[in-house]
Amino acid sequence: MSAARGRLGGVPPARRKSTPSLTWDQVEIAPVVLVRGTEGLLADRAVDRLLDQAREADPQVEVTHLEAAAYESGQLEMVASPSLFGERRCVIVEGAEAMTDAFLDDALTYLRAVPEDVWLILRHNGGTRGKKLLDTVASGGHPVVMCDPVKRDSDKADFVRADFRRARRRIDPDAVQALVEATGADLRELGAATSQLIADTTGTVSTDVVLRYYGGRVEASGFRVADAAVAGQAGEAVALLRHAVATGTGPVPIVAALAMKLRTLAKVAATRGRSGVSVGELGLAPWQVDRARRELGDWTPEGLATAITAVAAADAEVKGLGRDPVFAVERAVLKVAAARGRR
Repeated sequence: MSAARGRLGGVPPARRKSTPSLTWDQVEIAPVVLVRGTEGLLADRAVDRLLDQAREADPQVEVTHLEAAAYESGQLEMVASPSLFGERRCVIVEGAEAMTDAFLDDALTYLRAVPEDVWLILRHNGGTRGKKLLDTVASGGHPVVMCDPVKRDSDKADFVRADFRRARRRIDPDAVQALVEATGADLRELGAATSQLIADTTGTVSTDVVLRYYGGRVEASGFRVADAAVAGQAGEAVALLRHAVATGTGPVPIVAALAMKLRTLAKVAATRGRSGVSVGELGLAPWQVDRARRELGDWTPEGLATAITAVAAADAEVKGLGRDPVFAVERAVLKVAAARGRR
């Protein structure tokens, strides 16, 4: 890199302090930003946010995209060189997890004297390739956006609520759960569904609204089967189970939904009569605890034990110990529904 770069105000990484990691909606544009993690939707949002900020700061900003996997020596210096017309430059490096050795060398050289008239956005989609570069960015005090996988339903529910909050819209707690159950297997699909509801509806989004848009998926899901079984609605639970199987849902995820539902009830039931137990200790979202408390009204410890035993037996059968997995699930659903209110 040229000596002129040092005159642009670059500070050697060793003089900086490492900064805490940020979420995609917290990051602000800076001379160097690392977007790191495997959750593609969050990484896309982080890069889009940074680009919007760059364009707001300079509408004439020159945006260049580089592929780290196909990078050749000298490219970074060329695209980051001072412009003849004086506009700012924004360089977005995609796929840093597959970087060439040439990119690693040039990027490390670049970080020794970072120019203040260039915004460099590094996107690393996970893995250990380029660890030296990742460590140098972090220790240099540059912003790092962590885009970790969103797997737990409670985290997906938080994601939905945050999107509605940013849009200054409201959504009912049960509607959040219905949306997660319908589209939450993939965060991109969940994000698209949330955006659609925000764009196409007005006022507070209720469960009825979610069902109107995504009712087919919700009704065919294992969670709807579990809800009906726990509510003691044996006929509806079996009907939903057969519909779910007919539309492609396998016995294993249905049993998993039943088990998850009963585990939640058992966790909340264990807090009855105990003071000082926080929601955080249960590992559940507040809306999950509130719903479980309502559903526990007609459940006894004996009934819960019977239901949990039935689902455990079905779990073993659908994973190889039984000859008819669908029948095993149906039998478990009937036993769960019958266990409600059992003394």
